[in-house]
Amino acid sequence: MANPDAADKPQPPALTGAAPPAIEVKRLFKSYGGQPILRGIDLVVPVGTTTVILGGSGQGKSVLMKHLIALEKPDSGQILINGKDIVVMDTVQLNNVRNEFGMVFQNAALFDSMTVFDNVAFPLREHTRMTEKEIAQRVNETLDLFTLDKKAYTKFPAQISGGMRKRVGLARAVIRQPKIVLYDEPTTGLDPLTTEAVDEMILHAKTSLKVTSVVISHDIGSAFKIADNLAFLHQGQILEVGPPSQFRESKLPDVQRFLSMWFSKN
Repeated sequence: MANPDAADKPQPPALTGAAPPAIEVKRLFKSYGGQPILRGIDLVVPVGTTTVILGGSGQGKSVLMKHLIALEKPDSGQILINGKDIVVMDTVQLNNVRNEFGMVFQNAALFDSMTVFDNVAFPLREHTRMTEKEIAQRVNETLDLFTLDKKAYTKFPAQISGGMRKRVGLARAVIRQPKIVLYDEPTTGLDPLTTEAVDEMILHAKTSLKVTSVVISHDIGSAFKIADNLAFLHQGQILEVGPPSQFRESKLPDVQRFLSMWFSKN
């Protein structure tokens, strides 16, 4: 379903570089009850890079994220994951593609009744045929990667700090060694020191695991630190895409306003 409102929308500049796209979104439209939410989204996320999707509340960031993992179906458009359009896939095909994703939720979304170790082991026990010995080795290696104190392995989520829960959530997201990791507002509600630690974890996951990352955020400070590229989403449209240096010099009024509001508070 075409959207006439987006026919003349500004097209964000294409990203340059040798890396092929891990994710490519083409002319994505989505409405709820006749209300347009995504109005012709175009986005390219190169392999091995981190793209942060910036924007205020209610601009369509979470809706876009749901489309990337096929929890929502668009009215029209394409979403290519490693060159394959997930919009036209059946359930079996989608499940195979989802195996390539890890997801880090805003509140970590850990199971309260499971220990740290069992939370991280859960995806392996559910989706693989690994032995308990193999699982234990993988879990220990992954938790070590994020420098989690071994004393925390037997604790429950309520017994550890918010920053530590973020580490466990990220460890669980990458335990199956996905090619792509999605982060939903990973630093929301965190103090500056914990935010810095989460930023370092995202950078560490990129360099150590060679994953492609997409981060939904409204935290400009964090975004400027971790992003290879920023995509500014406003009223269901991506107005600008590029490295942080480009955003600092943006001439677009909506981008300037968003940046000035953040810097005035910080």
